Amino acid sequence: MAERTSCVVVGGGPAGMVTGLLLARAGVEVTVLEKHADFLRDFRGDTVHPSTLTLLDELGLGEKFHALPHSELRAAGFPQENGEMMNLADFTRLHVPHPYIAMVPQWDFLDLLAESARKEPTFVLRLETECTGLVRERGRVEGITYRTAGGETGEIRADLVIAADGRWSLARREAGLVPREYDCPFDVWWFRLSRHDSEDGSMLLPKMRDRRFAVPLPRPGFFQVAYLSPKGDDLRAQGIEAFRRNVTQILPEFADRVHELKSMDDVKMLDVRLNLLRRWHVDGLLCIGDAAHAMSPIGGVGINLAVQDAVAAATLLAEPLRRGRPAEADLAKVRARRLAPTMLVQGLQRLLHRTVMRPVMAGRRNGPPAAMIKLFARFPRLSYLPARLLGLGLRPEHAPAFARRPMEPAGR
Repeated sequence: MAERTSCVVVGGGPAGMVTGLLLARAGVEVTVLEKHADFLRDFRGDTVHPSTLTLLDELGLGEKFHALPHSELRAAGFPQENGEMMNLADFTRLHVPHPYIAMVPQWDFLDLLAESARKEPTFVLRLETECTGLVRERGRVEGITYRTAGGETGEIRADLVIAADGRWSLARREAGLVPREYDCPFDVWWFRLSRHDSEDGSMLLPKMRDRRFAVPLPRPGFFQVAYLSPKGDDLRAQGIEAFRRNVTQILPEFADRVHELKSMDDVKMLDVRLNLLRRWHVDGLLCIGDAAHAMSPIGGVGINLAVQDAVAAATLLAEPLRRGRPAEADLAKVRARRLAPTMLVQGLQRLLHRTVMRPVMAGRRNGPPAAMIKLFARFPRLSYLPARLLGLGLRPEHAPAFARRPMEPAGR
Protein backbone atom coordinates (compact mmCIF):
# COMPACT_ATOMS: atom_id res chain seq x y z
CA MET A 1 0.00 0.00 0.00
CA ALA A 2 1.30 3.44 -0.91
CA GLU A 3 2.14 5.90 1.84
CA ARG A 4 0.58 9.36 1.82
CA THR A 5 1.69 12.88 2.74
CA SER A 6 1.00 16.43 1.61
CA CYS A 7 4.46 17.18 0.18
CA VAL A 8 7.47 15.05 -0.70
CA VAL A 9 10.79 16.85 -1.01
CA VAL A 10 13.40 14.91 -2.99
CA GLY A 11 16.89 15.75 -1.72
CA GLY A 12 18.19 16.68 1.72
CA GLY A 13 20.51 19.50 0.69
CA PRO A 14 20.07 23.16 1.71
CA ALA A 15 17.06 23.73 -0.59
CA GLY A 16 15.32 20.55 0.52
CA MET A 17 15.94 20.96 4.23
CA VAL A 18 14.88 24.63 4.31
CA THR A 19 11.73 23.78 2.36
CA GLY A 20 10.92 20.94 4.74
CA LEU A 21 11.53 23.05 7.84
CA LEU A 22 9.40 25.98 6.67
CA LEU A 23 6.49 23.88 5.41
CA ALA A 24 6.47 21.90 8.65
CA ARG A 25 6.35 25.12 10.62
CA ALA A 26 3.28 26.01 8.55
CA GLY A 27 1.64 22.77 9.68
CA VAL A 28 2.01 21.04 6.31
CA GLU A 29 2.80 17.32 6.35
CA VAL A 30 6.16 17.06 4.61
CA THR A 31 8.58 14.19 4.03
CA VAL A 32 12.17 14.85 2.94
CA LEU A 33 14.04 12.02 1.23
CA GLU A 34 17.84 11.85 1.49
CA LYS A 35 19.59 8.92 -0.13
CA HIS A 36 22.63 8.99 2.18
CA ALA A 37 22.76 7.90 5.82
CA ASP A 38 23.88 11.36 6.98
CA PHE A 39 25.01 14.73 5.61
CA LEU A 40 28.73 14.04 6.08
CA ARG A 41 30.14 14.62 2.60
CA ASP A 42 33.15 16.79 1.83
CA PHE A 43 33.63 19.47 -0.82
CA ARG A 44 30.03 20.57 -0.97
CA GLY A 45 29.18 24.27 -1.02
CA ASP A 46 30.12 25.70 2.37
CA THR A 47 29.47 29.41 1.86
CA VAL A 48 26.57 30.89 3.81
CA HIS A 49 25.94 34.45 2.61
CA PRO A 50 24.49 37.45 4.49
CA SER A 51 20.97 36.83 3.14
CA THR A 52 20.95 33.30 4.59
CA LEU A 53 22.47 34.49 7.88
CA THR A 54 19.59 36.98 8.24
CA LEU A 55 17.10 34.20 7.46
CA LEU A 56 18.60 32.03 10.20
CA ASP A 57 18.11 34.86 12.68
CA GLU A 58 14.46 35.14 11.61
CA LEU A 59 14.02 31.40 12.12
CA GLY A 60 15.50 31.66 15.62
CA LEU A 61 18.60 29.65 14.63
CA GLY A 62 21.20 32.42 14.30
CA GLU A 63 22.90 31.88 17.66
CA LYS A 64 23.07 28.13 17.15
CA PHE A 65 24.54 28.62 13.69
CA HIS A 66 27.22 31.03 14.85
CA ALA A 67 28.23 28.61 17.61
CA LEU A 68 29.35 26.19 14.86
CA PRO A 69 33.05 26.28 13.90
CA HIS A 70 33.28 28.73 11.02
CA SER A 71 35.36 31.46 9.44
CA GLU A 72 34.16 34.80 8.08
CA LEU A 73 35.02 36.29 4.69
CA ARG A 74 34.52 40.05 4.59
CA ALA A 75 35.92 40.82 1.14
CA ALA A 76 36.84 39.18 -2.15
CA GLY A 77 39.27 40.39 -4.76
CA PHE A 78 42.14 39.63 -7.11
CA PRO A 79 45.84 40.12 -6.30
CA GLN A 80 47.60 41.89 -9.15
CA GLU A 81 51.04 41.21 -10.56
CA ASN A 82 52.32 44.52 -9.10
CA GLY A 83 51.43 43.29 -5.62
CA GLU A 84 48.38 45.50 -5.20
CA MET A 85 44.88 44.22 -4.55
CA MET A 86 41.78 44.70 -6.65
CA ASN A 87 38.89 44.67 -4.18
CA LEU A 88 35.94 43.32 -6.17
CA ALA A 89 33.37 42.79 -3.39
CA ASP A 90 33.42 44.43 0.04
CA PHE A 91 30.73 42.81 2.17
CA THR A 92 31.35 45.21 5.05
CA ARG A 93 29.59 47.87 2.97
CA LEU A 94 26.31 45.97 3.27
CA HIS A 95 23.88 47.32 5.85
CA VAL A 96 22.91 43.95 7.28
CA PRO A 97 23.32 42.24 10.67
CA HIS A 98 26.04 39.93 9.32
CA PRO A 99 28.14 41.68 6.62
CA TYR A 100 30.27 38.69 5.69
CA ILE A 101 30.20 35.20 4.18
CA ALA A 102 30.34 32.45 6.80
CA MET A 103 32.40 29.41 5.82
CA VAL A 104 30.95 26.41 7.63
CA PRO A 105 30.89 22.69 6.78
CA GLN A 106 27.66 22.04 4.94
CA TRP A 107 26.93 18.97 7.04
CA ASP A 108 26.88 21.13 10.20
CA PHE A 109 24.46 23.54 8.51
CA LEU A 110 22.19 20.68 7.41
CA ASP A 111 22.34 19.00 10.82
CA LEU A 112 21.18 22.26 12.39
CA LEU A 113 18.22 22.50 10.00
CA ALA A 114 17.33 18.83 10.53
CA GLU A 115 17.48 19.19 14.33
CA SER A 116 15.09 22.13 14.19
CA ALA A 117 12.73 20.50 11.66
CA ARG A 118 12.41 17.31 13.73
CA LYS A 119 10.76 19.37 16.47
CA GLU A 120 7.77 19.88 14.16
CA PRO A 121 5.15 17.11 14.38
CA THR A 122 4.42 17.20 10.64
CA PHE A 123 8.06 16.77 9.53
CA VAL A 124 9.64 13.45 8.50
CA LEU A 125 13.22 12.96 7.32
CA ARG A 126 13.82 9.64 5.56
CA LEU A 127 17.55 8.94 5.40
CA GLU A 128 18.98 6.20 3.18
CA THR A 129 15.91 6.53 0.99
CA GLU A 130 16.44 7.28 -2.68
CA CYS A 131 13.82 8.51 -5.13
CA THR A 132 13.74 6.09 -8.07
CA GLY A 133 10.98 7.64 -10.17
CA LEU A 134 7.73 9.57 -10.32
CA VAL A 135 4.20 8.23 -9.94
CA ARG A 136 1.97 9.64 -12.69
CA GLU A 137 -1.74 9.38 -13.19
CA ARG A 138 -3.92 11.23 -15.70
CA GLY A 139 -0.99 13.38 -16.80
CA ARG A 140 -0.18 14.57 -13.29
CA VAL A 141 2.64 13.73 -10.89
CA GLU A 142 1.01 12.01 -7.93
CA GLY A 143 4.09 11.09 -5.91
CA ILE A 144 7.39 9.21 -6.06
CA THR A 145 8.75 5.70 -5.91
CA TYR A 146 11.67 4.98 -3.61
CA ARG A 147 14.24 2.40 -2.61
CA THR A 148 15.95 2.19 0.78
CA ALA A 149 19.55 1.22 1.46
CA GLY A 150 18.22 -2.14 2.62
CA GLY A 151 16.57 -2.76 -0.73
CA GLU A 152 12.97 -2.10 0.29
CA THR A 153 10.83 -0.33 -2.31
CA GLY A 154 7.60 1.62 -2.11
CA GLU A 155 5.55 4.64 -3.10
CA ILE A 156 4.74 7.90 -1.39
CA ARG A 157 1.69 9.66 -2.79
CA ALA A 158 1.63 13.43 -2.32
CA ASP A 159 -0.23 16.57 -3.32
CA LEU A 160 3.12 18.02 -4.42
CA VAL A 161 6.60 16.73 -5.19
CA ILE A 162 9.43 19.27 -4.82
CA ALA A 163 12.61 18.33 -6.69
CA ALA A 164 15.60 19.61 -4.72
CA ASP A 165 17.93 16.82 -5.82
CA GLY A 166 20.64 18.89 -7.45
CA ARG A 167 22.09 19.53 -10.87
CA TRP A 168 21.68 15.92 -11.99
CA SER A 169 18.09 15.77 -10.72
CA LEU A 170 16.38 12.44 -11.37
CA ALA A 171 12.97 13.95 -10.60
CA ARG A 172 13.55 16.70 -13.16
CA ARG A 173 14.61 14.20 -15.80
CA GLU A 174 11.63 11.95 -15.07
CA ALA A 175 9.34 14.97 -15.50
CA GLY A 176 10.82 15.68 -18.94
CA LEU A 177 12.25 19.08 -17.99
CA VAL A 178 15.51 19.92 -19.79
CA PRO A 179 17.64 22.92 -18.77
CA ARG A 180 19.34 25.32 -21.16
CA GLU A 181 23.11 24.97 -20.82
CA TYR A 182 25.45 27.97 -20.83
CA ASP A 183 29.15 28.03 -21.64
CA CYS A 184 31.41 27.12 -18.75
CA PRO A 185 35.15 27.11 -19.57
CA PHE A 186 36.48 25.26 -16.53
CA ASP A 187 36.10 22.41 -14.07
CA VAL A 188 37.05 22.50 -10.38
CA TRP A 189 39.34 20.15 -8.48
CA TRP A 190 38.78 20.36 -4.73
CA PHE A 191 41.24 19.45 -2.00
CA ARG A 192 42.23 20.56 1.47
CA LEU A 193 45.55 21.67 2.97
CA SER A 194 46.39 22.65 6.52
CA ARG A 195 46.19 26.29 7.57
CA HIS A 196 48.63 27.99 9.91
CA ASP A 197 47.31 30.09 12.79
CA SER A 198 49.04 33.18 11.40
CA GLU A 199 47.29 33.02 8.01
CA ASP A 200 44.47 35.52 7.54
CA GLY A 201 41.01 34.17 6.86
CA SER A 202 38.99 37.33 6.28
CA MET A 203 39.53 37.80 2.54
CA LEU A 204 39.09 35.59 -0.49
CA LEU A 205 42.18 35.79 -2.70
CA PRO A 206 42.03 33.90 -6.02
CA LYS A 207 45.35 33.37 -7.79
CA MET A 208 45.81 33.21 -11.58
CA ARG A 209 48.86 32.33 -13.63
CA ASP A 210 49.69 30.42 -16.84
CA ARG A 211 46.31 28.76 -17.45
CA ARG A 212 45.99 28.02 -13.74
CA PHE A 213 43.47 29.47 -11.33
CA ALA A 214 43.21 28.61 -7.65
CA VAL A 215 41.03 29.84 -4.80
CA PRO A 216 42.09 28.99 -1.23
CA LEU A 217 38.97 29.16 0.94
CA PRO A 218 39.95 29.72 4.59
CA ARG A 219 38.29 27.33 7.01
CA PRO A 220 38.96 26.72 10.72
CA GLY A 221 42.22 24.76 10.74
CA PHE A 222 42.58 24.25 6.99
CA PHE A 223 42.18 25.66 3.51
CA GLN A 224 39.60 24.20 1.18
CA VAL A 225 41.24 24.84 -2.18
CA ALA A 226 39.49 25.10 -5.52
CA TYR A 227 41.91 24.46 -8.38
CA LEU A 228 40.35 25.39 -11.73
CA SER A 229 41.44 23.76 -14.97
CA PRO A 230 40.25 24.14 -18.58
CA LYS A 231 37.02 22.27 -19.21
CA GLY A 232 37.64 18.62 -19.97
CA ASP A 233 41.29 18.44 -18.81
CA ASP A 234 41.84 15.17 -16.95
CA LEU A 235 44.34 16.05 -14.23
CA ARG A 236 44.17 12.54 -12.81
CA ALA A 237 46.10 11.26 -15.80
CA GLN A 238 49.07 13.51 -14.93
CA GLY A 239 49.46 12.01 -11.46
CA ILE A 240 49.86 13.49 -8.01
CA GLU A 241 53.45 14.76 -8.48
CA ALA A 242 52.45 16.88 -11.48
CA PHE A 243 49.40 18.11 -9.60
CA ARG A 244 51.52 19.16 -6.62
CA ARG A 245 53.87 21.07 -8.93
CA ASN A 246 50.95 22.90 -10.54
CA VAL A 247 49.56 23.84 -7.14
CA THR A 248 52.95 25.08 -5.94
CA GLN A 249 53.48 27.21 -9.06
CA ILE A 250 50.26 29.12 -8.55
CA LEU A 251 50.24 28.97 -4.72
CA PRO A 252 53.92 29.06 -3.71
CA GLU A 253 52.92 29.79 -0.12
CA PHE A 254 51.62 26.21 0.06
CA ALA A 255 54.90 24.59 -1.00
CA ASP A 256 55.47 23.53 2.60
CA ARG A 257 52.29 21.44 2.73
CA VAL A 258 51.40 20.06 -0.71
CA HIS A 259 52.91 16.77 0.48
CA GLU A 260 49.66 16.39 2.45
CA LEU A 261 48.11 15.34 -0.88
CA LYS A 262 49.09 11.68 -0.90
CA SER A 263 47.38 10.72 -4.16
CA MET A 264 44.77 11.96 -6.60
CA ASP A 265 42.23 10.22 -4.37
CA ASP A 266 42.63 13.28 -2.11
CA VAL A 267 41.41 15.49 -4.97
CA LYS A 268 37.73 15.60 -5.94
CA MET A 269 36.58 16.82 -9.36
CA LEU A 270 33.45 18.93 -9.94
CA ASP A 271 32.05 19.00 -13.46
CA VAL A 272 30.98 22.66 -13.48
CA ARG A 273 27.61 23.44 -15.04
CA LEU A 274 25.69 26.65 -15.54
CA ASN A 275 22.14 26.12 -16.70
CA LEU A 276 18.52 27.20 -16.28
CA LEU A 277 15.16 25.54 -16.74
CA ARG A 278 12.75 27.43 -18.98
CA ARG A 279 9.88 25.91 -17.02
CA TRP A 280 10.33 24.93 -13.37
CA HIS A 281 7.24 22.78 -12.95
CA VAL A 282 4.81 20.27 -14.36
CA ASP A 283 1.46 19.51 -12.77
CA GLY A 284 2.26 18.07 -9.35
CA LEU A 285 6.03 18.76 -9.35
CA LEU A 286 8.23 21.83 -8.79
CA CYS A 287 12.00 22.13 -9.26
CA ILE A 288 14.05 24.46 -7.05
CA GLY A 289 17.74 25.10 -6.35
CA ASP A 290 20.27 23.35 -8.59
CA ALA A 291 17.48 21.22 -10.05
CA ALA A 292 16.08 24.43 -11.58
CA HIS A 293 19.34 26.31 -12.17
CA ALA A 294 22.83 24.93 -11.67
CA MET A 295 25.21 27.73 -10.72
CA SER A 296 28.88 28.24 -11.41
CA PRO A 297 31.04 28.17 -8.24
CA ILE A 298 32.06 31.77 -9.03
CA GLY A 299 30.88 33.79 -6.04
CA GLY A 300 29.76 30.71 -4.10
CA VAL A 301 26.12 31.69 -4.54
CA GLY A 302 24.59 28.27 -5.24
CA ILE A 303 23.54 27.47 -1.66
CA ASN A 304 22.07 30.89 -1.08
CA LEU A 305 20.02 31.01 -4.26
CA ALA A 306 18.77 27.51 -3.44
CA VAL A 307 17.79 28.62 0.06
CA GLN A 308 15.97 31.67 -1.31
CA ASP A 309 14.10 29.41 -3.77
CA ALA A 310 13.08 27.27 -0.80
CA VAL A 311 11.81 30.24 1.20
CA ALA A 312 9.83 31.54 -1.78
CA ALA A 313 8.36 28.09 -2.45
CA ALA A 314 7.31 27.56 1.17
CA THR A 315 5.89 31.08 1.45
CA LEU A 316 3.83 30.79 -1.73
CA LEU A 317 2.75 27.16 -1.41
CA ALA A 318 2.06 26.64 2.31
CA GLU A 319 -1.54 27.84 2.09
CA PRO A 320 -2.36 25.98 -1.17
CA LEU A 321 -0.91 22.81 0.42
CA ARG A 322 -3.00 23.29 3.54
CA ARG A 323 -6.06 23.43 1.28
CA GLY A 324 -5.06 20.39 -0.80
CA ARG A 325 -3.34 20.20 -4.18
CA PRO A 326 -1.57 23.34 -5.42
CA ALA A 327 -2.65 24.32 -8.92
CA GLU A 328 -0.13 24.77 -11.71
CA ALA A 329 -0.69 28.52 -11.40
CA ASP A 330 0.52 28.30 -7.78
CA LEU A 331 3.69 26.48 -8.86
CA ALA A 332 4.35 28.99 -11.63
CA LYS A 333 4.41 31.79 -9.06
CA VAL A 334 7.66 30.41 -7.59
CA ARG A 335 9.49 30.68 -10.91
CA ALA A 336 7.98 34.11 -11.53
CA ARG A 337 9.33 35.34 -8.20
CA ARG A 338 12.78 33.76 -8.43
CA LEU A 339 13.59 34.00 -12.14
CA ALA A 340 14.94 37.57 -12.23
CA PRO A 341 17.28 37.14 -9.23
CA THR A 342 18.58 33.89 -10.71
CA MET A 343 19.14 35.34 -14.18
CA LEU A 344 20.90 38.40 -12.76
CA VAL A 345 23.42 36.32 -10.81
CA GLN A 346 23.93 33.95 -13.73
CA GLY A 347 24.45 36.99 -15.95
CA LEU A 348 27.26 38.17 -13.68
CA GLN A 349 28.78 34.69 -13.66
CA ARG A 350 28.62 34.47 -17.46
CA LEU A 351 30.29 37.89 -17.70
CA LEU A 352 33.11 36.75 -15.39
CA HIS A 353 33.43 33.50 -17.35
CA ARG A 354 33.83 35.47 -20.56
CA THR A 355 36.04 38.35 -19.36
CA VAL A 356 38.15 36.64 -16.68
CA MET A 357 37.94 32.85 -16.68
CA ARG A 358 38.14 32.05 -20.39
CA PRO A 359 41.18 34.31 -21.07
CA VAL A 360 42.94 32.84 -18.01
CA MET A 361 42.13 29.26 -19.05
CA ALA A 362 43.42 30.04 -22.57
CA GLY A 363 46.65 31.55 -21.22
CA ARG A 364 45.91 35.01 -22.66
CA ARG A 365 45.80 36.81 -19.32
CA ASN A 366 46.72 36.34 -15.67
CA GLY A 367 44.01 38.43 -14.11
CA PRO A 368 40.96 40.59 -14.69
CA PRO A 369 40.88 42.99 -17.66
CA ALA A 370 42.92 46.14 -17.18
CA ALA A 371 39.84 48.29 -17.67
CA MET A 372 38.08 46.51 -14.81
CA ILE A 373 41.08 46.96 -12.52
CA LYS A 374 41.27 50.68 -13.30
CA LEU A 375 37.55 51.16 -12.81
CA PHE A 376 37.49 49.58 -9.35
CA ALA A 377 40.70 51.39 -8.35
CA ARG A 378 39.22 54.76 -9.31
CA PHE A 379 35.81 54.10 -7.79
CA PRO A 380 36.34 51.83 -4.75
CA ARG A 381 32.70 52.17 -3.73
CA LEU A 382 31.84 50.02 -6.75
CA SER A 383 32.82 47.05 -4.56
CA TYR A 384 29.39 47.46 -2.96
CA LEU A 385 27.60 46.32 -6.12
CA PRO A 386 29.10 42.80 -6.45
CA ALA A 387 28.82 42.43 -2.67
CA ARG A 388 25.15 43.37 -2.83
CA LEU A 389 24.42 41.04 -5.74
CA LEU A 390 26.39 38.07 -4.37
CA GLY A 391 25.66 38.59 -0.69
CA LEU A 392 21.97 39.49 -0.81
CA GLY A 393 20.73 39.02 -4.36
CA LEU A 394 18.19 41.06 -6.26
CA ARG A 395 15.30 39.92 -4.06
CA PRO A 396 16.35 38.57 -0.66
CA GLU A 397 13.72 36.25 0.75
CA HIS A 398 12.67 36.59 4.38
CA ALA A 399 11.05 34.02 6.63
CA PRO A 400 7.26 34.12 6.45
CA ALA A 401 5.43 34.93 9.67
CA PHE A 402 4.39 31.31 10.23
CA ALA A 403 8.03 30.17 10.30
CA ARG A 404 9.53 32.81 12.58
CA ARG A 405 10.57 31.84 16.09
CA PRO A 406 12.32 33.52 19.06
CA MET A 407 16.08 33.13 19.08
CA GLU A 408 17.15 29.76 20.50
CA PRO A 409 20.20 29.86 22.80
CA ALA A 410 23.26 28.18 21.36
CA GLY A 411 23.56 25.71 24.21
CA ARG A 412 20.09 24.20 23.80
